[in-house]
Amino acid sequence: ALEPALGNYDFILLDCPPALNMLTVNGLVASDAVMIPMQCEYYALEGLTDLVNTVKRVRQNLNPRLDIDGLLRTMFDPRSTLAQQVSAQLQSHFGTKVYTTVVPRNIRLAEAPSFGIPAVNFDAACKGSQAYMALAVELLEREQIALQSRAAEPAPAQN
Repeated sequence: ALEPALGNYDFILLDCPPALNMLTVNGLVASDAVMIPMQCEYYALEGLTDLVNTVKRVRQNLNPRLDIDGLLRTMFDPRSTLAQQVSAQLQSHFGTKVYTTVVPRNIRLAEAPSFGIPAVNFDAACKGSQAYMALAVELLEREQIALQSRAAEPAPAQN
């Protein structure tokens, strides 16, 4: 269903529900990469394990090109010891897959959907919107590095 649009865009983001249902699995099948938004809380770690296992199964059975692009820490409260501990666990386990950008807990982000307006349009100056803009820059920088890396790889030998 996305094939006709692929040539028109550099990125297509599919925002799937947090439940591991058919809608999410279909999103994984249609994707090249997964960005996992993650609250730094205990139960989110359990859900992350399930999601990572689902990504592995989808890669093995339905979509061999699927990869986890990164984990985004969201609704982050740096004053919370638990949030700091979970963040450290994520960085220890996933390393560079954890985005540098951290989206803070922010009331303006929470208010934007009730007005039907994207957060960056609702309040571009709030810390949450600024974090999402920083994430966009980080994604573009990562993509540029990946493109340069692929360009530097030697061509496969032909027999």
